[in-house]
Amino acid sequence: MRAVVVAEPGGPDVLRVEDVPAPEPGPGEVLVTVVAAGVNRADLMQREGHYPPPPGASETIGLEVSGHVTALGPDVDGLEVGQPCVALLAGGGYAEQVVVPAGQAVAPPPGYDLVDAAGVLEVAATVWSTLAYAHLASGETFLVHGGAGGIGSFAIQYAKALGATVIATAGSEAKLGHCRDLGADHAFSYRDDWAAQIRGVTDGRGVDVVLDNMGAKYLEAHVGLLAPDGRLVVIGFQGGRTGTIDLGALLAKRGTVAAISLRGRPLDQKADICRHVAAEVWPLLADGTIRPTPLTTYALDDVADAHRALESGDNVGKIVLKVA
Repeated sequence: MRAVVVAEPGGPDVLRVEDVPAPEPGPGEVLVTVVAAGVNRADLMQREGHYPPPPGASETIGLEVSGHVTALGPDVDGLEVGQPCVALLAGGGYAEQVVVPAGQAVAPPPGYDLVDAAGVLEVAATVWSTLAYAHLASGETFLVHGGAGGIGSFAIQYAKALGATVIATAGSEAKLGHCRDLGADHAFSYRDDWAAQIRGVTDGRGVDVVLDNMGAKYLEAHVGLLAPDGRLVVIGFQGGRTGTIDLGALLAKRGTVAAISLRGRPLDQKADICRHVAAEVWPLLADGTIRPTPLTTYALDDVADAHRALESGDNVGKIVLKVA
């Protein structure tokens, strides 16, 4: 089968499509023939050598796919050969076939074809699990950065569906308009003093929940923006890994700072998240509460161009590799 191979850590040019041995499903696993694979920022970090897969996972990049179940390993119930699915992975997605733990393969969202569906599960699972952890409630205020990207676009809409007031940041007027179109109550450029603007629109109270993909760069500002009993949940570190927290400021707010990830969770936790997403989030996609974000597709052979596009920061919505 054909798969993307990274010969050595580096820029997009290190990505190569080569023939590799096809995987075989083991106990509790299914083999999926891939139609399309989502492209995520974690993929860029893995390509650069900064985000290795968990022990035992495929070294091939790719955290989500759509396709058809091709073979069942022993002890698999609830899935059938030929069934369309979307799957959450710890690795292996940039390939014509991938082995998936059965609990992490679910039916695609109703009304989505398999190319459109390829970029939905990872962002839905990330956002659902993060906001469930943070206990975002109706009437609270929610902040997400990169509101025009895959995670941000989904988080804006899901937080609105939960009844929150949503604040988003983005880097251009077009992207800010996109955030507002998705339902953001306030959208500010991260090139301006966004923290001061947020204090202004919240009358100085701040925000109840921050979904933070920046890490160290915004850590001090985020702690300063937390409302009483506010929760800062770090899911990425595009702005660096090491920062300093004023514990006195955090204590005064009774604030919480947490860092969670999806990729390295135990299989039972990821299967539970996938079940919740299919049961609670797919209906919101089906009835239009959460709208599809813009999709940019690339052929598998053009994977380097797909990485360049995501790295540029110019893309709106999700990038997907068409594999089949």
